[in-house]
Amino acid sequence: MTATRALLLVLLLALTSVHLACAQRQFDQGPTSTSGGPLSPEQAAYNVSFYDLDLTIDPDAQTIDGALRLHANVVQPLGTLVLDLDTALTVTKVDLLEGEVALDLPFRHTDGQIRADLPLTHQPGEQVVARVRYGGTPREAPRPPWIGGFTWAETEDGQPWIATSNQGEGADLWWPVKDHPSDEPDSMALHITVPEPLVVATNGQLRSVKASDDGTRTYHWFVSTPINNYGVALNIAPYRTIEETYTSVTGETMPVIFWVLPERYEAAQQQFPQFVEHLNFYERTLGPYPFRADKYGIAHTPHLGMEHQTIIAYGDDFDDEPRGFDWLHHHELGHEWWGNLVTAPDWNDFWIHEGFCTYMQALYAEERFGREAYHDELNRIRNTIRNEKPLAPHESRTTKQMYFSKRQPTVSDNDIYYKGAWVLHTLRYLLGEDTFRQALRRMAYPTPEMEAVTDGRQTRFATTDDFHTLTEAIAETDLDWFFEVYVRQPKLPRLAVEEMESGLLLRWETADDQPFPMPVPVRIDGELQRVAMDGNEATVPLPDGADYEVDPDGWVLKAE
Repeated sequence: MTATRALLLVLLLALTSVHLACAQRQFDQGPTSTSGGPLSPEQAAYNVSFYDLDLTIDPDAQTIDGALRLHANVVQPLGTLVLDLDTALTVTKVDLLEGEVALDLPFRHTDGQIRADLPLTHQPGEQVVARVRYGGTPREAPRPPWIGGFTWAETEDGQPWIATSNQGEGADLWWPVKDHPSDEPDSMALHITVPEPLVVATNGQLRSVKASDDGTRTYHWFVSTPINNYGVALNIAPYRTIEETYTSVTGETMPVIFWVLPERYEAAQQQFPQFVEHLNFYERTLGPYPFRADKYGIAHTPHLGMEHQTIIAYGDDFDDEPRGFDWLHHHELGHEWWGNLVTAPDWNDFWIHEGFCTYMQALYAEERFGREAYHDELNRIRNTIRNEKPLAPHESRTTKQMYFSKRQPTVSDNDIYYKGAWVLHTLRYLLGEDTFRQALRRMAYPTPEMEAVTDGRQTRFATTDDFHTLTEAIAETDLDWFFEVYVRQPKLPRLAVEEMESGLLLRWETADDQPFPMPVPVRIDGELQRVAMDGNEATVPLPDGADYEVDPDGWVLKAE
């Protein structure tokens, strides 16, 4: 795709027409802020164990005001506490809290960072408890959820409809945080005050709602498990709720709740049973819903969607077109496993979130409609793969380095979604059905015993190397060649096919002549065979006049 406006418009229209399975598509330059990348020494020196966010939302003024308290465990000598916060917001005070004593800290808030000097260097093993008071007008999302921030919308009758979305930019768009995927608090509290009759739907469990004489209500929520910072979200509107007590595959019960605008309540009721069906599919395929101790929530949002933990954002049309199922809900729900249960500690492994989640839609289409629908899901995305950069580079990356095209930095790079899904598709062919399914499930939950855990220990960080090692152990075979060619460098292997007197010559051509013994499916006169490719090539006997097809069903990812 070129950078011309006309061709960009064509691609956007094509994307809309086929509903490609990604809520997080972006086609324009957003704020300069990004998330992740190499950690500074100051931020590497501590790990956050708890966040407590107290925030008042003023919909009329479109402002926020409040405080963030954090508990951090020191792992290296720490003399300066460094947090991230967008400079669109104003910090008024930073305190060091020691028991009942609050000590004012000198601080600077520049270039998107708060740097607060501690009175003494804190040593490894000690804890820092600090509070940041701040407020102002948060950045408004220009194109949510792809370019993030606050969305200040209205319902049909003019009431506020508010949402946050900030995956690409990080949660520091609206609250002070250590903005890196490698650091998740063990738990988090949110106290959100809004004018009546607005309702706040956010992460975790609702513990109480307290009304004040000034016409506001404060919603007290608590997240009982680790949570990635971009997965924290506010959803505020005069919501109605649809609720069901769901029985997990473990036998435990939990609430499934859909917060929806009153004007779409009937449509939401019709769609809700499918949402529960999707939940059951994921549980049967990957293991139980990870956050049974809290809830599974869906919030009706004024933007398309996002995978906020226990409260996914849903802003689609409450229908099943064009695939025969609600692709957006299915995709965002999948992130409860790929992204929230299993989290990449660096954005260089972004494909573990998006590629795995995209592939799950193909598996669901296969279960619902058969193998042809499975291949249709994958074929619809095949030609959007760019191969500009490694799917999972070894070096640390930010969200935007991984999300955007290398050649066109204002255009989304599809590979973390679509190439990732195709890598899994090809791995399924290579390993066989049972081995592949086991590898998927054990990537989600390393052991059957872990599937029963709900206290937060079930969540974990995982990398491409972890998936590589796990898959090799289950398959009992070396897969270095597979991951090196498909994941660690960008160029796809090319399959050369030539008719010779001795038969059909097949030869893999790879970057730097890397070994690639990928077996090739070949159909000769209607009979399908799996051709071993030791040494990157093989010759298949070909009777005179025989009809043949190489990879007739499209299982192997290769250069066209």
